[in-house]
Amino acid sequence: MTHILVIEDEVQIARVLKVELEYEGYQVTVEHNGKAGLETALNSQIDLILLDVMLPELNGIEVLRRLRREDKVTPVILLTARNTTFDKVAGLDHGANDYVTKPFEIEELLARIRASIRNQSKTGGHEEEESLLTVQDLTINMDSREVNRNGVSITLTPKEYDLLVYLIINKNKVVTRESIIVNVWGFEYEGETNVIDVFIRHLRKKVDEGFSTQLITTVRGIGFTIKEKQDEDHHKN
Repeated sequence: MTHILVIEDEVQIARVLKVELEYEGYQVTVEHNGKAGLETALNSQIDLILLDVMLPELNGIEVLRRLRREDKVTPVILLTARNTTFDKVAGLDHGANDYVTKPFEIEELLARIRASIRNQSKTGGHEEEESLLTVQDLTINMDSREVNRNGVSITLTPKEYDLLVYLIINKNKVVTRESIIVNVWGFEYEGETNVIDVFIRHLRKKVDEGFSTQLITTVRGIGFTIKEKQDEDHHKN
């Protein structure tokens, strides 16, 4: 049974989430403050975390930051009442897999939970011969989720990792923002597509800046691509 940890200080919301999730067949643990939530997350077998941003004792972003020091892979979906790009980007940049803005429809949240769990299961186990992804001088070990470029270890957030894997799996192809939303986020996303550009920008800073060639290329008006070999006469964006 999939075990979901809900870290939410609003008792009524937490109660509703617990009832709805248990009805869907999930095992649910609820914590009402950031400190207790972090302790449970680090010391229990948790498959997914629903994390409120505004929490007593430790706010959600700090909980997330501390969690990711120890746990790089457990999916985290942020629950936030503040519908601002800053909150979304801050959470995603600290390692959240997704976010939902309050008030939310329970069906939307359930869809995102299913997508996060499905994506985690896709990247969680691979055959021996498929455990390494490479493109040019960049290598991803799919078993350990380690990313290395030209001997330099690169630390990515979970969603940055998923995005990079998707781009490399589709190397030499142009992937659209819509295909990234569907295949990386795992559901028909109706929110702001500019979140993709934010992720691409952050990913470029980590895998391209300081290296002699750019891996990620923007194809204007279409999407993005990573090519197996760089064309000397091709200008990168």
